[in-house]
Amino acid sequence: MALEVIMPKAGVDMTEGQIVQWNKKVGEFVKEGEVLLEIMTDKVSMELEAEEDGYLIAILKGDGETVPVTEVIGYLGEEGENIPTAGVAAPEASPAPAAASASNDDNKSDDAYDIVVIGGGPAGYVSAIKAAQLGGKVALVEKSELGGTCLNRGCIPTKTYLHNAEIIENIGHAANRGIIIENPSFSVDMDKVLETKNKVVNTLVGGVAGLLRSYGVDVHKGIGTITKDKNVLVNGSELLETKKIILAGGSKVSKINVPGMESSLVMTSDDILEMNEVPESLVIIGGGVVGIELGQAFMTFGSKVTVIEMMDRIVPAMDAEVSKNLRLILERKGMTILTDTKLQEIIEEDGKLRIKVEGKDDIIANKALLSIGRVPDLEGIGEVEFELDRGRIKVNEYMETSVPGIYAPGDINGTKMLAHAAFRMGEVAAENALKGNHAVAKLNLTPAAIYTLPEVAAVGLTEEQAREKYDVQIGKFNFAANGRAIASDAAQGFVKVIADKKYGEVLGVHIIGPAAAELINEASTIIEMEITVEEMLKTIHGHPTFSEVMYEAFADVLGLAVHSPKKK
Repeated sequence: MALEVIMPKAGVDMTEGQIVQWNKKVGEFVKEGEVLLEIMTDKVSMELEAEEDGYLIAILKGDGETVPVTEVIGYLGEEGENIPTAGVAAPEASPAPAAASASNDDNKSDDAYDIVVIGGGPAGYVSAIKAAQLGGKVALVEKSELGGTCLNRGCIPTKTYLHNAEIIENIGHAANRGIIIENPSFSVDMDKVLETKNKVVNTLVGGVAGLLRSYGVDVHKGIGTITKDKNVLVNGSELLETKKIILAGGSKVSKINVPGMESSLVMTSDDILEMNEVPESLVIIGGGVVGIELGQAFMTFGSKVTVIEMMDRIVPAMDAEVSKNLRLILERKGMTILTDTKLQEIIEEDGKLRIKVEGKDDIIANKALLSIGRVPDLEGIGEVEFELDRGRIKVNEYMETSVPGIYAPGDINGTKMLAHAAFRMGEVAAENALKGNHAVAKLNLTPAAIYTLPEVAAVGLTEEQAREKYDVQIGKFNFAANGRAIASDAAQGFVKVIADKKYGEVLGVHIIGPAAAELINEASTIIEMEITVEEMLKTIHGHPTFSEVMYEAFADVLGLAVHSPKKK
């Protein structure tokens, strides 16, 4: 049977391509992998290879023609074979935008809300504001504090602690820079640290409340649950009638079943941010993002910190080279890191913890932090049955659940448990709930960051992931060769760029170094806009800036980094 040759969809936003020239004529034999033709898009020029051996039995679109993606432009087959009579395949089908999903809107009263949002975290409050901006009558139900985990018990409090740690590190470097501080010893007043943290949090919580008021969103304090007729019950008594529901319940701390975990000396990430002391020794159970961030903060405050991680490296979701580099830096600063290590038991004795791990000596510590991630908080489900996947509410690309008219953005669907991803999911859910399913949340290029000293950040594929699918080129440039980094006493780390060798497509960018969490947003934009390595090198980066390291790493992909020694 004849094989269709189609105009490929070479990028997320590509809608058409122009045929530059066919490299084969009708009747010629083509081997698998041979270049059939060259095409050009507004982003890139590329060669299209034959997917299997065969004769080129037809060319339907000639040199110079512009063709929509997925349209048939030719056929490969057996010598003399006839082409299918249809001639051209239909353009790629995309899901038809549905009007807002079928629900019981018609049965609701005129006083019903257009949308009730359950949860006031990043996904919830953003979806409420977005819905109000679009003209909806909106209510939001929050059982605790507005802002959710990120603002109250996660991102913001930990960054407050880490800024304190940065100040301490800078004081430690002061003498090397000619700044003499007499009696340089220090102590940390945790009561004052907590006061500062709470002031930061309260300022931002108040800001969210003010935004919701300004958009006319009705805020209800309490536990919101969904009724069988798709309304929302607050605290089991107050009924909010609504046409659509956005369930943004967020997440809660994950726990493991290890003997002794119930000890009051074992804290969660929620608990440790209320602790008013610096423990002499602290064991971190889990070497992920939160554990490593809080571990570094308390190590800098004066705790002896040991990290226990089951995987073969810390922050295992990050690129392996970055993870290795971060480990070396943290160990030089005094952190003990045990990888490939399984926790067996925790024993509380004499006011301390004896922590037993497989194949190693017991660890004695004053406190332990359980930091193995978070799981969706499903408290708001109520009387409705959703399709779940390992405890996560399944959603489609529109953020709609298996129950029409109910959307579930943010941590509750477990797709990307990051606040900035939740922001985007919340916007998409609100738009689709009010205007019909048409907006899509593209989350594959969501940047991620770890706010250690130095910072770590990433977007796209790791080197290991990229090598599984592509023939890759790697570019790398060290902050040790950057003027601003040297002047700022921050010359640790590097930027690493992973690109497809054939087309120059940027597949991933990984950073460890100063301002990594800021720099990664440029990389995210580059990949999202499908800018190639060569195109990026046409830009100019200010000097002296940390961002020059990004530019040089891109240049190094092609062996053109001016500030790198010539490679032999």
